[in-house]
Amino acid sequence: MSIVAQLVGPVTGLLDKFIEDKDQKNALAHEIATMSEKHAHEALKGQLEINKMEAAHKSLFVAGWRPCIGWICALGLLYNTIIANILGIWFAVPEVDTTLLVPVMMGMLGLGAMRSYEKVNSVAREK
Repeated sequence: MSIVAQLVGPVTGLLDKFIEDKDQKNALAHEIATMSEKHAHEALKGQLEINKMEAAHKSLFVAGWRPCIGWICALGLLYNTIIANILGIWFAVPEVDTTLLVPVMMGMLGLGAMRSYEKVNSVAREK
């Protein structure tokens, strides 16, 4: 049970003591229950706006961090799957821990695929 759910129960229980109108009480209980979801949604929308501004920036140091993360993931996987195996014939080589690389790369690939799907189906917005 989440912290929000633990707090909503007692607060809505207090409404029974102070508000007699059943419709008003239900409306307030619903507002309290959805308050954290609304806040999280607004925070996410703000982060999306920041991401759009960063991606459109002309400077490589601002807009280039996403491609950099993608290249790091790709190079780590390339090293583990091909380079380490080839060098392992002659030398003892360490492996890269891919438990962090794979989820990041799959997320980036998923977002790229979603963007391509939007463009193919003409639902992508340019601005």
